[in-house]
Amino acid sequence: MPVAEEEPAPEPEPEPGPEPVPAPEDDPAAPAPLNVPRTPTGNADVDAALDRLGDADHLATDGHLEVYEDVHRGLRDALTALDARPGPPAPPSQHGPRS
Repeated sequence: MPVAEEEPAPEPEPEPGPEPVPAPEDDPAAPAPLNVPRTPTGNADVDAALDRLGDADHLATDGHLEVYEDVHRGLRDALTALDARPGPPAPPSQHGPRS
């Protein structure tokens, strides 16, 4: 009696796994640093506020507003502090009173 050839069993289909998540650098919609150079101003308060802008590089756009408002507040405070410092006295007027 001839031996019947066995049909190979169908290979089981692989179970579907989770969708591959693209790496952050591959996702064009992901937040990306602007890499804008920030030159120090020499004023510690202003430099700290400008450095804070770097925090927005890693946030989605809806998070930028909070950073921008914080930086604006810091810059405004730095300008106010400059106005509050007493400067040298004004030189006396060399012109007589105007008539």
